[in-house]
Amino acid sequence: MSLFDQLTQPNIMGILNVTPDSFSDGGQFSAVDAAVEQARKMLAEGASIIDIGGESTRPGSDSVSAEQQIQRVVPVIKAIRAELSEAVEISIDTSLAAVAEAAINAGATMINDISGGQQDSKILHVAAQYEVPIILMHMQGSPKTMQDAPGYTSVVDEVLQHLHECIDAALAAGVAKNKIAIDPGIGFGKRKQDNLDLLAALQRFVASGYPVLLGTSRKRFMGSICAVSDPTELVVATATTTALGVMQGVQLFRVHDVKENKQAADVAWAIKQAV
Repeated sequence: MSLFDQLTQPNIMGILNVTPDSFSDGGQFSAVDAAVEQARKMLAEGASIIDIGGESTRPGSDSVSAEQQIQRVVPVIKAIRAELSEAVEISIDTSLAAVAEAAINAGATMINDISGGQQDSKILHVAAQYEVPIILMHMQGSPKTMQDAPGYTSVVDEVLQHLHECIDAALAAGVAKNKIAIDPGIGFGKRKQDNLDLLAALQRFVASGYPVLLGTSRKRFMGSICAVSDPTELVVATATTTALGVMQGVQLFRVHDVKENKQAADVAWAIKQAV
């Protein structure tokens, strides 16, 4: 049985960046003690998954070696396993097979790959070998270049087609169908209108039959709409997209601000159940 088989209502994935340079919380949780305390807080606020990443993927960021990512994430995963619930779902946010395997051996239970298995195809074989769920995201380009000049003829169709190609590759590598989820990749190689078009068409991704992860948390395109430059001031904007996502059938939400987004998801879910 996969976590994705048990998604009967919206689930919150709390972001735990153990990096010095993430776009809105870089350096805050680099120390193991601080990371564990943040994980404890997010679980108390309603997160059901903790997503741990050792590489910033903000626009313009440089890649981080597998060795450095492992050095950052493995001690945190081990500490969370030792100090918090044995049952907590821990996701490793990486596109490298070596990092994913080290994280799983340390206690991670799923993989979140922003490249959709495209950067290092061996990561698909790691997911298959260890029988862990994997989230496949769409990204045009790489974090370093993705916002230079993104462009689409029909963004929803193109992102869906790409994700189906990623799914086919995962299935061919031996990943079970019930262990695959997809993510349209809001903000990853997308213009503001592209992001809005994808958010308006989330039901088409849900109709694929695979669980959908939505990751809009504190994203810059919302700041341009709200005339806000500080990402930490976009909590309400993020929660708005969470509620809209719930109404369209999305069941996984990757966020920095767990409490607020859990409230938004719970209220939207109650309304959806009443319709």
